[in-house]
Amino acid sequence: MNKEIDEAIVYAKKYLEDLLSFFTLNLDVYATSDDEVIQLSVPSTHLNGFLIGQKGENMRSLQYLTSTALKNNGYDYNRVNVDIADYKKQRADRLKVRAEEWIDKVKKDKQPLELEPMNAADRRVLHQLAAEHGLKSESAGNGRERHIILDYQD
Repeated sequence: MNKEIDEAIVYAKKYLEDLLSFFTLNLDVYATSDDEVIQLSVPSTHLNGFLIGQKGENMRSLQYLTSTALKNNGYDYNRVNVDIADYKKQRADRLKVRAEEWIDKVKKDKQPLELEPMNAADRRVLHQLAAEHGLKSESAGNGRERHIILDYQD
């Protein structure tokens, strides 16, 4: 790791811990980085539901605030992923199980399959899985209607 990303990680960790302290949560946030994305993991608390919010919206807001604080303070590394009580990890694991069914269907039928709209993080997981299984994948649509089309690859 270079010095800049180390400083950005320390700043992001402290910033998120300070934000959580407004909710009377004095927590030690676990912070790492991979592929120039700062990973911040908040341990489970009695406020999980509130911090995660409906469909992860509050968690994404905390992520946005932390990323914006990094940008506003001149850090080159400002891509942030906030996960509360392993919510995103568990969601990705559930998505992978469903994705295996979709992948098997495309391989069996050799026909494209349009999936329901999903957020960017879920689409990223699906693109990676499709590539691992030798399928083509592309995102289509705009905004909240953005979805993936899986297709067979000869």
